Amino acid sequence: MRIVTTAEMKEIEKNAEKTYGLTEELIIENVGVRAANFLYKKYFKTPKYGEVLFLIGKGNNGSDGLAMARHLREYGIKVRAFILFNKEDLSKETVRQLKKSESFGVKINYITECDQVQSYFTQTQAQPLVVDAIFGTGVKLPLSNLLYDVVRMINEWATYIVSIDIPSGVVGDTGVVEGPCIQADLTLAIGLPKVGHYVGMGSRMCGEIKILDVGLPRELLTGGNQHLLSTLHVSYVCKTRNKFNYKNQYGHGLVIGGSSGLTGALILSAFAALKAGAGLVTAYTWEESYLELVSRVPPEIMTGIIPLGGSEPDEAQYKTFLKSLAKYNCIAIGPGLGLGPNVRQLVLDVLASFNGPIVVDADAINVLKVKEDYDLILRRKGPTLFTPHIGEFAKFSNHDKDEVEQNPLEILKNVVDKSRCSIVLKSAISYLHFPSGEFYFNCFPNDGMATGGSGDVLTGILTGLIAQRANDEKNRAQIDDRIFYETVCLGTVLHSIAGKHAAKAVGIWSMIAGNIIEYLGPAFNEIENLTKEELGEFLRE
Repeated sequence: MRIVTTAEMKEIEKNAEKTYGLTEELIIENVGVRAANFLYKKYFKTPKYGEVLFLIGKGNNGSDGLAMARHLREYGIKVRAFILFNKEDLSKETVRQLKKSESFGVKINYITECDQVQSYFTQTQAQPLVVDAIFGTGVKLPLSNLLYDVVRMINEWATYIVSIDIPSGVVGDTGVVEGPCIQADLTLAIGLPKVGHYVGMGSRMCGEIKILDVGLPRELLTGGNQHLLSTLHVSYVCKTRNKFNYKNQYGHGLVIGGSSGLTGALILSAFAALKAGAGLVTAYTWEESYLELVSRVPPEIMTGIIPLGGSEPDEAQYKTFLKSLAKYNCIAIGPGLGLGPNVRQLVLDVLASFNGPIVVDADAINVLKVKEDYDLILRRKGPTLFTPHIGEFAKFSNHDKDEVEQNPLEILKNVVDKSRCSIVLKSAISYLHFPSGEFYFNCFPNDGMATGGSGDVLTGILTGLIAQRANDEKNRAQIDDRIFYETVCLGTVLHSIAGKHAAKAVGIWSMIAGNIIEYLGPAFNEIENLTKEELGEFLRE
């Protein structure tokens, strides 16, 4: 599904009127009908709330709210609207909707002081559901003193809050919040999701996000370069397995890492690569960590020693090792690799020597220097994928961590444009950016995955999947850019879906990284078993 900026959404609405005759008034009416129907089915078939309280702004968001209020009133629901601006400040469409709402019996109150809102909550006997229709994406920060106080009051007193389009106080394009903003439990995104739903503080303020179809033509909702990942998005990427194939036809992945005391990270990555379907997986570590590795590694994984440093360094042996990399279909480097004196040399040599796809993670990212190493990454024949978390990416890109959290897309674009690498920026919501210019948002927040080793598992999943897709007998480690990007998207979603199944099975408190690997099977099944109807609907989008 496409994710849009506020400017892109305005252009879509403009074209909808110009080409299809969908006027602003008609779209607002569609919002009112469909949002009211949704709220009625979700909250009022079995009544949970005695009344719906609408907070009404002066622009289109307020118009949407009043249209919703009117249609909810027709379901027999008690509805009240608090108008938070003077009547003379309201837009023409909001005034029009206000007259309609009054004629349909919606109770209207003009709010000039925050005490009026507090009095309502202290005196009402009916627990209200609050609908935030103050600003939407058109917010101008900072808020006025009245709105500042009202927003704080609502967050404190309301049991459940539904925001229309985006919580008031959140900037639609950046997710920026200055001062208090509505903390929604549910956000009804009009037509398409907005960037501010998934970046900055906006991602924490929206609650559950429901995309509200308001009748905009399908042709106008496609395109763009920013998309929300889903199981539907990646289902067609799952490569059909052939019952008559043998292990070499499913690729050979190599994972390099695991310094002393950190071989667990290497093992998790290698085992995840195997469980993601790779036919063969090998794990290489330092000489001093090798005994630790072989004492713990599953028997299905082959092992080896990195011939660099160690007690008897051998330059010829190291060159042979670098030449031998050509037999692999995909290499991952970094999980538990450490920050020893030879790490940077190893990472640079692997990047320079291997012509196939490489996944660069953890310590391998930490030893790179963005300005010095751009040229090496640019010269690589095969695709390069970085999988940093926020802290690693901040260090690599020479930005503060807070700056990356507040402005991830621009910083990602800058790094990818300069290096032509691909990046999966890991967080509760992960951001994927490719040299093609496409952004993908992976929104499956799961606090059970906030545990050591989760990122190593993702690295392994990506390595195993890429090794399979890069397994061409004539070009062992070559992979088409489009297939590479699709496979990275699949691996990222697969990791999240496995985490979802693991959390359900063992609980978020007790979940560990190994559980994500354990539930890769159910995750594959969920993605593969989507119905033809679901897939057809997605492909039409």
